[in-house]
Amino acid sequence: MLTNKIYIRESQNEDFQDIMRVEELAFGYPKEAQLCADLLEDPSAKPLLSLLAFDGNKAIGHILFTRVYLDNRASNQPLLHILAPLAIVPKYQKQGIGALLIQAGVQRLKAMGSELLFVLGHMDYYPKHGFIPDAGAMGFQAPYPIPAEFANAWMVQSLKGEIAEKPKGHILCSHELNKEEHWRE
Repeated sequence: MLTNKIYIRESQNEDFQDIMRVEELAFGYPKEAQLCADLLEDPSAKPLLSLLAFDGNKAIGHILFTRVYLDNRASNQPLLHILAPLAIVPKYQKQGIGALLIQAGVQRLKAMGSELLFVLGHMDYYPKHGFIPDAGAMGFQAPYPIPAEFANAWMVQSLKGEIAEKPKGHILCSHELNKEEHWRE
């Protein structure tokens, strides 16, 4: 049950254990927690944005946005990000915490000057938050092939301007996220 003590803030170094706890509780295993730990230390993921949701002083949700690039080798790369992962402690799931984290992240990414935001995620959930399914059909190929039946799970959201006006290409994630194991079901 949500209380009026819910708030979101950028994570700090001293929040590391809270992030790990939220990720492990949300997913039920340590894989996403380890991915977060690796991404937070990955220089190629920066500038990144890590947000925590709190109920009072208890961390209940976490979202991470890391830098991605276009492989078109342009010297003037636009600032682009990917959302991965989004984690909510089970007791707080289906109460709007994920939506609050996404909204807060989108606002902060816009303020940073990020132009596009990508996600590989649930095809029924993310379109409710401004993501357009099948980013590949719009010219943004995922780091690894997405099977045709899951093409709509690779999504994009414009944070600045029209998607049609953006340079297109194959998306390259940070070193830690650009591993095939993170792109398979």
